[in-house]
Amino acid sequence: MPVTGPDFVSLQARDLAVSQAFYEKYLGLVRSPAGPPHAVVFTTKPIAFALREVVAGTDLESVPQPGIGMALWMHATDVQAIHDALDADGHPIVTAPFDGPFGRTVTFADPDGYHVTLHEKS
Repeated sequence: MPVTGPDFVSLQARDLAVSQAFYEKYLGLVRSPAGPPHAVVFTTKPIAFALREVVAGTDLESVPQPGIGMALWMHATDVQAIHDALDADGHPIVTAPFDGPFGRTVTFADPDGYHVTLHEKS
């Protein structure tokens, strides 16, 4: 049977509680009651998104940007408001908001330095 597409995405986080709070506060994500103790799984649809403790042998400090070469895009209903809250609190904005083929779009860096792009057009 062929692969039908992505089904789960997770990022390794240096401090799981800090990253969880960031994604809940700024992106409005809600933690699922399901999930292993070493991870936070959010109730995102259609693809599950999670944060997990750093896997043994992984050194996030040795790379200039974790996840380099990977693109993580998430749909949002109010990109500008999320940008404004991130910017007001001093979080790094990688690409300022702009209007493009995917609607209002912005890229920011999360607490671990992963670049995450939000867009409004689904």
